Amino acid sequence: MKLNMHSIHFDADQKLLDFIQKKLDKLETFYDQIVDGEVFLRLNNSKVENKTVEIKLNIPGNQLFAKEEAKTFEEATDQAAEALRRQLRKFKVKQSA
Repeated sequence: MKLNMHSIHFDADQKLLDFIQKKLDKLETFYDQIVDGEVFLRLNNSKVENKTVEIKLNIPGNQLFAKEEAKTFEEATDQAAEALRRQLRKFKVKQSA
């Protein structure tokens, strides 16, 4: 899946970008018509859980979105990917009904 990744006000290392790509590629096992996606990585200085990941997925006729905060980008990505997986399953059920 084609992902555009944006790290806001910092430079993300390649290992993190590869981790996110690999995690989100697994979503294609639940729904194979994902067109593309955008990932935004942000640092929030004010909180303990200061890493924010926002993921937008474009699917035919719709757009799915998840935003998660955690202590690490990997943890936030895991949570956001899980939220998107649930959304994809709901979308598939609605589509087949």
